[in-house]
Amino acid sequence: MEVWFYHLERQPLERALPLLLERARANGWTAVVQATDPERIAALDELLWTYSEDSFLAHGAAHDGDGAMQPVFLTTQADNPNACAVRLFVDGADVVSALADPQAAPRERAMVVFDGADESALQTARAQFRALRDKGFVLSYWRQNEQRRWEKIA
Repeated sequence: MEVWFYHLERQPLERALPLLLERARANGWTAVVQATDPERIAALDELLWTYSEDSFLAHGAAHDGDGAMQPVFLTTQADNPNACAVRLFVDGADVVSALADPQAAPRERAMVVFDGADESALQTARAQFRALRDKGFVLSYWRQNEQRRWEKIA
């Protein structure tokens, strides 16, 4: 499984996350988004319904019931009710533990999305990168260019 690190520099998570999820859904993939606290999950829940006037991303969280039916599932836990193909980790969510758990790990890819302007987030992402590299994961590092397109750096 690949782990891609997305270094946000040109736009906030609230703009990048819906686009990443749209791409995953266009591939026919189910997704899990793991954050660190319930308040963030509530904010992401609202965001995915309202981020665009002409689009939304169907999704749910534990309080919505049947997680297996959700194309995108929001959580603070290492749960994986929709057998996701891609799992996105935001706000420093514990990617190392989740990927060590076969029940939580995605089928295709994990993505760690972090704010490059936040020194704490940057340090957490670096520590996660080193820990996953030491465990033998295939890692990629992506950064936004001037046009806000993702470029693979490493």
